[in-house]
Amino acid sequence: MSELIHNREYRIKALKELIMDLHRGKSVDEVKQRFREIIKDVSAEEVSAMEQALIQEGMPVEEVQRLCDVHAAIFKEALEQKPQPQATPGHPLNTFFRENRAIEELIEKEINPLLKDLKSAQTDREREVAQALLEKINLLFDVEKHYKRKEELLFPYLEKYGIYGPSKVMWGVDDEIRSDLKRVRDMLYNYTPGSKETVVEKMTELTNKIKEMIFKEERILFPTAKQKLTEDEWYQIYKSEDEIGYCLVEPEGEWKPQRVDLEMLSEAIADSSTKGFVKFSTGMLTPKEIELIFNHLPVDITFVDKDDTVRYFSAGKDRIFTRPKTVLGRKVQNCHPPASYHIVEKILQNFKEGKRDVEEFWINLNGKLVHIRYFAVRDEAGKYVGTLEVTQEISRIKELQGEKRLLED
Repeated sequence: MSELIHNREYRIKALKELIMDLHRGKSVDEVKQRFREIIKDVSAEEVSAMEQALIQEGMPVEEVQRLCDVHAAIFKEALEQKPQPQATPGHPLNTFFRENRAIEELIEKEINPLLKDLKSAQTDREREVAQALLEKINLLFDVEKHYKRKEELLFPYLEKYGIYGPSKVMWGVDDEIRSDLKRVRDMLYNYTPGSKETVVEKMTELTNKIKEMIFKEERILFPTAKQKLTEDEWYQIYKSEDEIGYCLVEPEGEWKPQRVDLEMLSEAIADSSTKGFVKFSTGMLTPKEIELIFNHLPVDITFVDKDDTVRYFSAGKDRIFTRPKTVLGRKVQNCHPPASYHIVEKILQNFKEGKRDVEEFWINLNGKLVHIRYFAVRDEAGKYVGTLEVTQEISRIKELQGEKRLLED
């Protein structure tokens, strides 16, 4: 039996059965007793693998998400005994940990005392305390940057290694926290005396959910990521962090990977796996992907270079104004009726002289409302390099009202 307990496949199967018992309604104590030998030394990687296996076998992500706090509670004691991953100052993991300490401090030292104060406040002081709480909740909204870096920078690399189950579950809980933050903020902003019990209850639920997320990050997600990701991959995450920003604290300093020269690493990252791609500052695409993207845009685009020569137009299936390929290489002025020549010339001249950056028109055409915009395209130094024409049929857009959520009919 001891051999089975240390067999990875057996352990993952047993962990799945453990979680299934919870979802069937068995108590935490019952499950702990039955699976005590497996639970006592469970690893972060095994918890991740178990959640992913459940999703692969058909359990909805929402169902795993519903009881994810209970899952964590089952493994809490064992996971707390594991050493936490260490990272040098400036490393993305180090920054994640420092942010979590700042979040905990905000909750424990500032929000919780105010909640206690609100519970005992007389009616004439409730608004004052609620206003102070609102200020702290606005600070707590900084957690969005923490979650966004996790979701947009760290999760993609875990998925590269086939680890996507925990990411999906955690992202769903992040979204719950975002919604709860907005709900609590609105309650405080529109605070009415006498509602303090509800406010205290909802804020306590929110802060507990945030603290549970910290536990899951530090005891499951981050150890798994530290084990899987290479230094090069951590460096790419590090280089992208500034674009999203940080939560409550800044990185302790610049992080320089140790195993290779920083300049060589940058070159290696830039040059690796790029054959056949067009590289941009925000990613890379194949020429075919670029063409398909342009042709699938819900707008028609035409580009005219700095010398007024037509260089490109998109070929979407529903173009508003047809473009024969013979237009390529022609002066754009010659592609319009003589009566429009002076208008085209004026637009281009204003762009070149820096007097304007945008011109727009809208016309009725065969029962459609067509919006036509011209944009001056300039390089990083502000030098004019051409004009982009964007044409869109906006009749339906103009009629939109209210809102429609994703996947609603």
